[in-house]
Amino acid sequence: MKTLRDFNVSGKRVLVRCDFNVPLDKKGKISDDFRIKQTLPTIKYLIDNNAKIVLMCHLGEPEGKVVEELRVNKIAERLAKLLKKEVKKINDCVGTAVEDAVSALQNKEILLLENLRFHKEETLQGASGQANAEFAKQLASFGDIYVNDAFGVCHRDNASITEVPKLLLNCAGFLLEKEISTLEKVITSPTKPMVAIIGGKKVETKSKFINNISKVADFVIVSGLIAKEVAEKGIKFNFPEKIVSPTGDLGALDINAESIKSICEKIVKAKTVLWNGPFGKFEEKKYAKGSLAIAKAIIKSKAFSVIGGGETVEFLNKQRMTNKFSWVSTGGGAMLAYLSGDELPGIEVLGK
Repeated sequence: MKTLRDFNVSGKRVLVRCDFNVPLDKKGKISDDFRIKQTLPTIKYLIDNNAKIVLMCHLGEPEGKVVEELRVNKIAERLAKLLKKEVKKINDCVGTAVEDAVSALQNKEILLLENLRFHKEETLQGASGQANAEFAKQLASFGDIYVNDAFGVCHRDNASITEVPKLLLNCAGFLLEKEISTLEKVITSPTKPMVAIIGGKKVETKSKFINNISKVADFVIVSGLIAKEVAEKGIKFNFPEKIVSPTGDLGALDINAESIKSICEKIVKAKTVLWNGPFGKFEEKKYAKGSLAIAKAIIKSKAFSVIGGGETVEFLNKQRMTNKFSWVSTGGGAMLAYLSGDELPGIEVLGK
């Protein structure tokens, strides 16, 4: 897989798939711009190297329809503020108006296309399991080089993720490159002892991940809700001796003091920590003690720490702790899929 440094981008139209699927508050304002900030190194590199920059992304789940609240105007505004540079925005992602806007781009200029998912073809699956090829062909016509910097969507077979790179020279952006190298380190050569912490619920979506990470982790700490589901459904893990869960009421809104103590004792001794999913009903302060204690224990351990999952990142951002960890992934489902040993179609297609 090639990276951005492998290409001369000067004067070239560089089509970048970004993950700007940021959370919005009730007023439609961006409540967390973490994902936008993580793509800045790629965009700044393209500016510094005289590229003509065309950015594409999705926001929310408009299901193939134009939803005014999900237009990406606010993303363009926030990006312009962060870059201290104009970001042009157009009200579609295909069509003659877009063709004209791309043709008019000068070196170092940035154009952000409208929400890709306003077109059902972005996520439409054909009989062969591939995304809509004609839509991808239109998108590909706007670039000379395709850059994937959207790790959080790499587990999706979307037109902009798996079809467009087949039509252009392609490579990974700096964010995608860093995501892969970091997760590879965790799954193949972690510094021991290693602790994996898996919160939330829905054990069906995490059992493969738990089994795979158990091969390298010394302990896998799971939330009460996951432990409860495991018991109720009779799920068997390959390394049950490594699984640690809270004591007491497994369905409680937070973990008890005894559990916090025993879990944190294991975390502070770790040299590598992987955390995906908060513990308890963290949205309410009185039920956030367990998640907060886990976060503080990871920081205290000074371990190489990798954090992922939307709710985990949301929690840490609220606590203003995000910068205390070695790497905070932009992918939730993509991170779980990668660490489960699954092939991510958006990564597999690059370089082909």
